[in-house]
Amino acid sequence: MTHLFQPLTQRGVTLKNRIVISPMCQYSSQDGFSSDWHLVHLGSRAVGGAGLILLEATAVAPEGRITPDDLGIWQDEHVAGLRRITEFLKSQNCVPGIQLAHAGRKASHSSPWKGGEALTPAHGGWTTVAPSALPFTPDEPTPQALDQAGIAQVVEDFRQATRRAVAAGFEVIELHAAHGYLLHEFMSPLSNERTDAYGGSFENRVRLLLDVTAATRAELPDHLPLWVRISATDWTEGGWTAEDSVRLAALLKEQGVDLLDCSTGGNVAQADIPVGPGYQVRFAEQVRRETGLATGAVGIITEARQAEEILAAGHADVVLLGRESLRDAYFPLHAAQELGVDVEWPNQYARAKRK
Repeated sequence: MTHLFQPLTQRGVTLKNRIVISPMCQYSSQDGFSSDWHLVHLGSRAVGGAGLILLEATAVAPEGRITPDDLGIWQDEHVAGLRRITEFLKSQNCVPGIQLAHAGRKASHSSPWKGGEALTPAHGGWTTVAPSALPFTPDEPTPQALDQAGIAQVVEDFRQATRRAVAAGFEVIELHAAHGYLLHEFMSPLSNERTDAYGGSFENRVRLLLDVTAATRAELPDHLPLWVRISATDWTEGGWTAEDSVRLAALLKEQGVDLLDCSTGGNVAQADIPVGPGYQVRFAEQVRRETGLATGAVGIITEARQAEEILAAGHADVVLLGRESLRDAYFPLHAAQELGVDVEWPNQYARAKRK
């Protein structure tokens, strides 16, 4: 048995393999509701053999959407459509997970294929919020700095979203604290110039994430795992660092977080990022080695043997596939064949399985 196809059990949930479909925005919702596109897109990857599928960054509040076309979970009416998806994923022996998110100052943009530009309230957008009144780029609108009441509302929004996610049948919850979105904005000194209890020192800058984590963990049944995605570095001097990530991981582990999903970047528009195959794996390895917290590796993981080597070397506990899963919805089935592992195929596709 390869490492890639060994089961992984966290709390009361078992993944049949270590292949996770990374959360990827589809920009295919109206008023936050899931659609047939989500069912078919996600269902295809469940049929394709993934152990866990994390739904895209799902907004915990309307103003937390990256675009007006984002998936949402800020109202109870969103639950039924999401439950339709989780039920199908479970029917394929795939664990359904969801990434809960607030886009902060990077909210209120048009979808990528509609231009991706910042939207003003007059053009279907809204006023964005952030830790400080600092725009992501100089030509974008200045966000409104959150006051204490606003911060408390963010925590409550994540708590209520967690409740709805459980009702919808999700079995893994991931908090999005990466890529320059709200929780990451608070963590990084490049975007947080506050002087209150949520700014300044490391302890203060991570306070919102810890508050959200505590609220989420309290809302989750004990048998369901909680993951957190972070950007392990800002790739910019004076920003968030790998060492900060290790310190944070230790705190999150104490709070009952089960895995740290280690991505990077997103908080600095022109950061010089050395992109290449597996370029973020070393951060997952460092966190895992120095804290003992389980980690996920993500970032240009495109080949079965590459994924297997990451796990075999002890660099991470799972691998997350993004763009490669868009190119090949059946990557897990193909990877099993390449690595010589006999895995179960859907009965409907069994006649195509190579012995």
